[in-house]
Amino acid sequence: MKKLYKLLYIFIITSICGYFIELVWSLITKGMFINHSAVVIGPFNFAYGICGVLLTVLLYKFKDESYLKIFILSFIGGYILEYIMSWGMELVLGFTAWDYSNNFLNINGRICLLFSIFWGFLGILWIKILYPQIDKMLNKVNPKIYKIVIICLTIFLVFDILLTISCVNRARKADRGIPPNNGYEKFLDNTFNSKYLKNMFNNNWE
Repeated sequence: MKKLYKLLYIFIITSICGYFIELVWSLITKGMFINHSAVVIGPFNFAYGICGVLLTVLLYKFKDESYLKIFILSFIGGYILEYIMSWGMELVLGFTAWDYSNNFLNINGRICLLFSIFWGFLGILWIKILYPQIDKMLNKVNPKIYKIVIICLTIFLVFDILLTISCVNRARKADRGIPPNNGYEKFLDNTFNSKYLKNMFNNNWE
């Protein structure tokens, strides 16, 4: 269970870091802050969280290997994972939060060479520098607090995911002109409507 708890912590930490990376990137490239969270409450970009877990599992036993080997493994792992995440999001939500169709050497707009190279360098940064520091920090936390915190955070994320699915379904109904049936749906219309989701999903909401 301890390994599972640690991976959950890695998932949450990297999800939050990824959110702020995308926030800064959107400010630099588009001149505005764009909410790249995967859920309607909190700064959680699950693409980075999943990649954080994947890079940890994939690269930990190679942490003392050469930078080139780690780069290649990260490049391939990120390449495959990003394609799967794009396909999965399209399958579940009907769209994806990114489109690389205009990028050099892309495949179906889901992945491209530039961002795969990015994952390669990110793997080196993660397993050589960032993960060892995070691991030391987590090992210093009191075991009881460590367990309670991650269980509470996991319960909250499950609730957040279910709420997000509910928001997406309701927003699509509202876009078709279907009025709310109750106070909860009115709340969703006023708080997590299509305008909010469009910003959250990088203007790819339909």
